[in-house]
Amino acid sequence: MLYFLIFGTLLGLSAGFAPGPLLTLVISETLRYDIKSGVKVALAPILTDFPIIILTLFFLSKLNDFHNILGLISIAGGLFIATMAYESIRTKGIDLDSKALETNPLIKGILANALNPHPYLFWFSVGVPTMVAAMEINIIALLAFIVSFYVFLLGSKILLAVLTGKSKSFLTGKAYIYIMRFLGLALGGLAIALFYNGLKLMEIIKA
Repeated sequence: MLYFLIFGTLLGLSAGFAPGPLLTLVISETLRYDIKSGVKVALAPILTDFPIIILTLFFLSKLNDFHNILGLISIAGGLFIATMAYESIRTKGIDLDSKALETNPLIKGILANALNPHPYLFWFSVGVPTMVAAMEINIIALLAFIVSFYVFLLGSKILLAVLTGKSKSFLTGKAYIYIMRFLGLALGGLAIALFYNGLKLMEIIKA
C-alpha cells in the first residue's frame, strides 16, 4: 500500500506543478480575476478524468493476452513518465503573460483538460495500469493511489493559484524551479519502476 501511496503522491505533485494548458489557465484566471477563479479551474480534473478512466478500464478489459499487453503499456508509461521527468528538470519557470477568455472559469478548465492529450496518455499508460495493479492487492491500495494522486494534483494547483494571487514572483523564482527539479528526479525513479514492472509482467524478468 505504501508504494501506491508514494506513487500517487509523486505523480500528483508532478502533474500539479508541471507547466501545461490547465496550469496556465489556473494562473491566468488568478491574475485576471482572483484566487477563487483560479481554484475553480484547478478542480476541472475531477470532472474530466472520470470518463477517461472508465473508457480505459473498459478497453483494457477487452484485451486478450492481458499481462503482456499490460507489460507493454507499463513500459510505454515508463517512457511517458521519463519524458515528464526530463521536462520537469528543464523547467525554467512559468510565463505570466497568459490571456484568458471571457467564460466561466470551471468550464474553461474542463475544456482545457478535455482537449489536452496529456490526461489521456497519462491514464492509459500510467494511471489505469497502476489502478489495476493496486486492485490485485486490495481496495485500500487502490484508494491510497487514487486519493493521494488527486489530493496532491488538485492541492498543488490550488496552492499555485494562492501563491500567484499573493506573489507573482514565486512562479518565476528559484524555489519553483528547484521543486520541479526535485520532482523530475523522483519521476525518474518512478519511470525505472514502471520499466521494471513492465518487463516483469512480460516475464522478461522473473519475479
